[in-house]
Amino acid sequence: MFSDGGIAPGTPDRISGGVFVVHGAFVDRVCNRGQVTTYGANDMVLDNWGTVDHWTAEDKITSHGPSGIGFVNFGAVNRLAVKAAIETFGQGARGFNVYTGTVHHAEFERVLTHGDGAVGIQISQPVGQIKVRRGIETYGGTGDSLVKGVVLRLPATALSIKPGGVARRVEVAGGLVTHGADIEPLEVRGRIEALLVEGGFATAGEGLGTI
Repeated sequence: MFSDGGIAPGTPDRISGGVFVVHGAFVDRVCNRGQVTTYGANDMVLDNWGTVDHWTAEDKITSHGPSGIGFVNFGAVNRLAVKAAIETFGQGARGFNVYTGTVHHAEFERVLTHGDGAVGIQISQPVGQIKVRRGIETYGGTGDSLVKGVVLRLPATALSIKPGGVARRVEVAGGLVTHGADIEPLEVRGRIEALLVEGGFATAGEGLGTI
């Protein structure tokens, strides 16, 4: 599936996307068997506003536009499994984001972002378990990103737990890696009850070293 919503860059109050579950919908299973790619500004690749029991993506999830998030959640997902990489190529294009609602169990193969302000995984609400098999890596510095209808300046942190965000357990094999200058791999302004990172924390940009 390929999508370009045609939204002008910098528009704060409009989004588009590849696969949406809309507000008020109740879905037992969503299965994306092929790749899903978006090209426009504010083009979310996978976006949930409803209630989903199982959501599986079997192929790559990719965005090329500014603020094009790989998977964004405003509703409730019981189990999410992304079996190929999430990769974004736009300014502020985060990999995975829980704005509101919750995700009880999420598994990812790998999360990669290429853009200023493009956080790898950002959690703003209580969630259950998050597991990443081959690391979270960002290639960007601080830049503008669309956050709930407002353009904010964000660093391209690999894993960010914002105020109000709580993760019961986070497991990352392959490490947390950032390549932007002075960009930390981990930000915790909420709470992680249990954290396991195999492969360590590394910053390849100027100003910080391996943690």
